[in-house]
Amino acid sequence: MNDIIPILLPILAALVVIGGLVPVLMKARKSGNPYPGTRDANDPVEPLGGGGTLLEDRPSAPAAPAVRKDPDAVDLEGLEADVPDDAAGLETIAVETPLPVAGRLTRLRERLVKSNNVLGKGLLALLSSDKIDENVWDEVEETLLLADLGTEPTMELVDALRERVKVLGTRDPEHVKALLREELIKIVDPSMDRSLRIERHADRPAVMMVVGVNGVGKTTTVGKLARVLVAEDKDVLLGAADTFRAAAAEQLATWGQRVGVLTVKSDIDGADPASVAYEAVKAGIEQEVDVVMIDTAGRLQNKVGLMDELRKVKRVVEKLAEVDEVLLVLDATTGQNGLNQARVFSEVVNITGIVLTKLDGTAKGGIVVAIQKTLGVPVKLIGLGEGADDLAPFEAEGFVDALLN
Repeated sequence: MNDIIPILLPILAALVVIGGLVPVLMKARKSGNPYPGTRDANDPVEPLGGGGTLLEDRPSAPAAPAVRKDPDAVDLEGLEADVPDDAAGLETIAVETPLPVAGRLTRLRERLVKSNNVLGKGLLALLSSDKIDENVWDEVEETLLLADLGTEPTMELVDALRERVKVLGTRDPEHVKALLREELIKIVDPSMDRSLRIERHADRPAVMMVVGVNGVGKTTTVGKLARVLVAEDKDVLLGAADTFRAAAAEQLATWGQRVGVLTVKSDIDGADPASVAYEAVKAGIEQEVDVVMIDTAGRLQNKVGLMDELRKVKRVVEKLAEVDEVLLVLDATTGQNGLNQARVFSEVVNITGIVLTKLDGTAKGGIVVAIQKTLGVPVKLIGLGEGADDLAPFEAEGFVDALLN
């Protein structure tokens, strides 16, 4: 044992010296002092002046505070919207004079009379029978349902007609036709307010949004409606908030140019539609126009994200001015599917009126009644053709007269 001690003493002394150096080296390393010696390509060193500091020794950057994004914020800085302030450039397309509104319904009525409308012809044929029994009433009911009148309005109309025919005991076709006309007018409801809210306010223009699903003709409807307003001596400005469909903005601008109306649009595909709508209303206020009309992108009524975006467009616009009119464009040929669309859109943006397009021989006229009964929202405008002036105010009596020829 005594022989081993002399051998262990030098070893223990060396360990003491090494043990004292280790903490010093660790302390120097943790202090973040300049990295000594030459820099190896594999060393995690960021050069500072002549030396460098180990990356792991550098203090971490403080975390950026979380910023809550405003869901209704509009990106005006990157919008690059074209906001015209005069009529420059409109001379590229000859400015047309729209036809007066007064005679439009007459022309549309003539077109509807000539079309093969099942509703009017079918009802008159049935009610002009020599004998009006239960079988006839069943067929009348079926005809109305096939015309998309809806179950409740159909039962209401059939019950009223049955009672009147029974009480009067009439079989005269002209008398029966007069009774049918009265009941149809009553159910189409001429008491509904079908006027467009297009009167300028004291300090701002009237603001109108046009909405609907893909393919119903919203942009075309906005263009045709611009012609209606110009024919009534209104100063109009258009907002091309359909930023997703290729060439939608150019299509709208062309409609506007044809009647000398300016269009606010973005040259960036996929720009924020709320930003374009905001700029359009802002320009309308600055230029003191009477009406600003905003065209929106088509969207399926069952796509939640797109419907939320539509809500945003309306909310953002209302930071500047209240939206006076929200028109839903429906394709009359879609029948009950159009009714489902109307129901969903009314829940999202509070629809104030319906524009019914393609109300020709392929359409089922009863959809007018079904929509109004279901939503309590009036049909305000109808279209019966592809012509630029084939859009007219809806009138209950004129519509029924056209159906019954």
